[in-house]
Amino acid sequence: MVNLAAISNDPVGHLNPDATYSVNAHGAAHLARVAKEAGVPRYVFSSSCSLYGAAGDAPVTEESDFHPVTPYGESKVMAEQLISPLADDDFSPSYLRNATAYGSSRRLRADIVVNNLTGTAFTRHEVRLQSDGTPWRPLVHAEDISRAFLAVVEADREVVHDQAFNIGRDEDVVQIRDIAQTVARRFDVPVTFAEGASADSRDYRVDFGKVTRMLPGFQPQWTVPDGIEELAADMERYGLRAEDFEGPRFVRLQRINQLRDEGRLDDGLRLHPVG
Repeated sequence: MVNLAAISNDPVGHLNPDATYSVNAHGAAHLARVAKEAGVPRYVFSSSCSLYGAAGDAPVTEESDFHPVTPYGESKVMAEQLISPLADDDFSPSYLRNATAYGSSRRLRADIVVNNLTGTAFTRHEVRLQSDGTPWRPLVHAEDISRAFLAVVEADREVVHDQAFNIGRDEDVVQIRDIAQTVARRFDVPVTFAEGASADSRDYRVDFGKVTRMLPGFQPQWTVPDGIEELAADMERYGLRAEDFEGPRFVRLQRINQLRDEGRLDDGLRLHPVG
């Protein structure tokens, strides 16, 4: 089981970790229990490669140890461990450990690495790194994550029953500095480093052999350069502004803090209706 005392930092900005567990771990397990009670036969949980955390140099598989370094990664470990005991002849959960997502959408995520570097290049005319660029990240387009969900649902039950799958592909496991260089070439801007930029403890390479072998229906369509081009085209089309990209409209932490300041969100991250 996970060790809650091992938490070292918070990806959403020094929020109470109990709120992260309430939503991402216990909330996920509650939904699974409700689904089981309702007679739902298949349950696909959206987990994350973040549960591997500080994993060392060797590519991690679904059998590797967990070393999460954030409450978010910790919560995904907890959720899988809470859901797995529910598996039986009538209820079949699966766990998709998604690589770091990227891609354009109407509710753009500005705080994930490919989107962030592309948006900074577009709005600030530089690719600004908050780390030294050496950490490794597995990447996957949001649309390909959707393809993975479909592949699991359409697969034979015995193939996916109570099974975890790393979602992505081996060629998209890259160092952050390589992402930065690809973005910089697209916009013809320099790569810069934030003051005090240093190594990031979230550093892991992922092996995607299991999903390739067991789920041939999962066929990713996106490459990272294609995703950068998609993001750039939409940012140009809709005229993305720095104040939007860096403010509460697209940055999760700032939106959470805004709602808390307005009294609409409690410490458990539960939203209260206006009025």
